[in-house]
Amino acid sequence: MSAHHHGHHHHDDTHMDWSAMLPLLENGAELQSALYRQAAAWLGELVPPAGVRRVLDVGSGPGVLSCLLAEAFPYAEVVAVDATPELLERTRERARAAGLGERVTTRRADLPDGIAALGGADLVWTADFLHHLGDQRAAVADLAALLRPGGLLAVVEGGLPVRRLPRDAGIGRPGLEARMDAAHAAWFAEMRAGLPGATQDTDDWRALMSGAGLVPSGTRSFLHDVPAPVTDAVREQIVAGFARHREVLGDRLAADDRAALDRLLDPDEPRGLHHRPDLYMLTARTVHTAHRG
Repeated sequence: MSAHHHGHHHHDDTHMDWSAMLPLLENGAELQSALYRQAAAWLGELVPPAGVRRVLDVGSGPGVLSCLLAEAFPYAEVVAVDATPELLERTRERARAAGLGERVTTRRADLPDGIAALGGADLVWTADFLHHLGDQRAAVADLAALLRPGGLLAVVEGGLPVRRLPRDAGIGRPGLEARMDAAHAAWFAEMRAGLPGATQDTDDWRALMSGAGLVPSGTRSFLHDVPAPVTDAVREQIVAGFARHREVLGDRLAADDRAALDRLLDPDEPRGLHHRPDLYMLTARTVHTAHRG
């Protein structure tokens, strides 16, 4: 689940409708699968793949990464854990289509309350999930408690904001994406403050994992770099991402930036997102790891 693609509700724009976001979540993870394969290969250097028999993907979304983890750890049962039935159904479909149906199972759990009942694991993976929980410190401790001796916790949080347009796109003022990032940061802070049991902890994942009794075993960032010209699939994802931003951040942006976004999203605008040849996608995801001694 990506911090850059959030849901919308008619009365509360920090509420998530995960089932409605399924296509955006799924396509985004698919487009970044090379990045996540690199991350999984790195995890295989930190914990021996032959010794990993059970993997928990907590906050698994539509299961793209659950299936990648099953490929990277061929002796493991991978349990995709999520609260949204539609996302778990999509995970089962994806696993069957990939021939992984025997090894990728799903489990519906209300999180964070259901973490403790998930059972032991050799690898606990959670991507863009913890920032949706009010008490991240408690959730890290709960996840750490699931690890078998020598087991690894991998937390994907942070990285770099995505860039898709030239700084001066020829529509509106230069620097639109930077201003969208600032609006998103304010939105994100409100979303976090409104979560049940919200606490203010520094996003120092190494410290949070150490505090849970784990031994930090490294942090790495993985680049997602798609230069112009992009494929149709990437273009569709870029359009969907900008449309989501327009919906969620619209009132937080200046009037001229809203107008620029509307022009960029207009299918009939020659310099809009549907037609321009200079679209690209550049971002990075950061993976924080720690193991149980």
